[in-house]
Amino acid sequence: MKTFQKPLSKEEEGLCIRALQDEDAGRRSEAKRLLIERNLRLVAHIAKKYTNADEEMEDLISIGTIGLIKAVDSFDLHKNSRLASYAARCIDNELLMMLRGKKKISREVSLFEPIGTDREGNEISLLDVMEQQQPDIVEEMEKARCLGLLYGLMETELTLREREVLTLRYGLSGGREVTQKEIGEKLGISRSYVSRIEKKALLKMKAGFGKLEESGCKKNRGNV
Repeated sequence: MKTFQKPLSKEEEGLCIRALQDEDAGRRSEAKRLLIERNLRLVAHIAKKYTNADEEMEDLISIGTIGLIKAVDSFDLHKNSRLASYAARCIDNELLMMLRGKKKISREVSLFEPIGTDREGNEISLLDVMEQQQPDIVEEMEKARCLGLLYGLMETELTLREREVLTLRYGLSGGREVTQKEIGEKLGISRSYVSRIEKKALLKMKAGFGKLEESGCKKNRGNV
């Protein structure tokens, strides 16, 4: 690996950072150059963490250097004691963003890669398969029928309090699922009492569904 220059001392670093605010453009440019060059060793050190990401070390250092430049440009001497600690976070973030971006692109590209051919010999991709997936109409109708039976059983098998607890607990009225503690607070009862009501109501519903096995809902009893 390329040999990098030694880091600046704390005093040298302080002088360079203050020079970044100088009115002289030449001094600002020189100070920035020094801060970047003398912190390239830090970039290489952080880049080593990502060598198992199938990226060339030189590429990692190039991306990390962008993070270093951003750190030098945005560093505030009054809020940070040393540039190195601040720059390390910026370098890390830049490398992570690059890797996440490549991973996202890789996923997107893979959707279009051929995974086989159809009956006519045409290439098909994963995206084609995903787009062709349609809901099973028979399954949807069966689900709707069983839901109707569910609500019917709640009316015939459960008490008003039990129906209220199950409706809140599982969001059966179209709302969100509510915790036992929240139900207790709403109904003015303890959480443990809500738990007992829920358990008793579910046992009743299970028994009710047991009577309807011939109706084709046997496979759906576990969802209650």
